[in-house]
Amino acid sequence: METKTELPFCPVATTVGLIGNKWKLLILRELLSGTKRFGELRSGIPGISQKVLTQNLRSMEGDGIIERKVYAEVPPRVEYYLSDLGNTLRPIIDVMAEWGLSYHQRVNVNSHK
Repeated sequence: METKTELPFCPVATTVGLIGNKWKLLILRELLSGTKRFGELRSGIPGISQKVLTQNLRSMEGDGIIERKVYAEVPPRVEYYLSDLGNTLRPIIDVMAEWGLSYHQRVNVNSHK
């Protein structure tokens, strides 16, 4: 069996690897509407724990998808926003949203026959 590093390059797999878990997609959804503080993200994503949100934010920052701004205030204020690279995901997320709506409409229509 091939390991991850031995698999052939696949741009779709790269994209899924960067944003493919449900939490990252929900974080992206929240940040598409603008800059958010940690608490705003947490309250906008029901069911996400503080630990999981922190882990995903760090991962996305490390991948260059989001940026974090720390203000020298007491208490410290931290804001998260999409980086320029992260903003290039906007059309992808928009198309995914359109497809998801279309899918639900089809499934709901077909399930009522």
